[in-house]
Amino acid sequence: MHVDGHRKGGTPSSDGLASLSAAGDAGQGGRAVDGNGEAHLISGRAEIVELANGLLHSRTRSVGRTILGLAGPPGAGKSTLARHLVEEINRLNGTGTAAYLPLDGFHLSNTQLERLGLRDRKGSPATFDAWGYVALLRRVLAERFHDVYTPDFDRELDEPVAARHVIRPHTRLVITEGNYLANADTPWSEVRTLLHEVWYVDTDDQLRDARLMQRHLAGGRDADAARHWITSNDHPNGEYVKAGREACTRIIGSWVCP
Repeated sequence: MHVDGHRKGGTPSSDGLASLSAAGDAGQGGRAVDGNGEAHLISGRAEIVELANGLLHSRTRSVGRTILGLAGPPGAGKSTLARHLVEEINRLNGTGTAAYLPLDGFHLSNTQLERLGLRDRKGSPATFDAWGYVALLRRVLAERFHDVYTPDFDRELDEPVAARHVIRPHTRLVITEGNYLANADTPWSEVRTLLHEVWYVDTDDQLRDARLMQRHLAGGRDADAARHWITSNDHPNGEYVKAGREACTRIIGSWVCP
């Protein structure tokens, strides 16, 4: 993995957690692992913030932007964690230091899904403008002098919306999140090369199921339709996402949402 042509990966410290330098050293293809070679499971909210903040200050960072990716199955809490990290990094380092870039902004519109016959598979890999997402990540790394506007997904409209978020010229850490950031298939493998680290948000399946049910009920589906969507769409998508878990730099376990 790389962020720019000057950065080289390092070796994680033996505890993988105690120092900010470990956060930076785990990048560029390295994984913060324990003595058994397993990725560290991290769940403390303060520790997660410390590790993200360490990406700004690591001795292995060169001048330029860092992109941190959060991967995980539907309902894992990726967007909640991403927004929390952006808020905390900006509180610690100044407004605009960190910015948010959600993959969900690259959902194809309902018009395009209907054209492709994919409306009932919304959220699956084929229903994203994945190459557009890759192109924006590349621009985020290359653009130094202009604002970069990023899209999001509006659950009330059930459509992507343009320019909801902005990455300012002085932004140093961009946190992006989405289901498929760690998967090996093209074009997701291209995404992985642009991320300094990818953290897997590992949430109990029963908790995810409850969150998804609540999400779909709030979106207007009745209980039977919500259950059908979870079973036929969210579940297979989630199982595909899980295949990328081992490629992630760190594992974020159950954490207390702020």
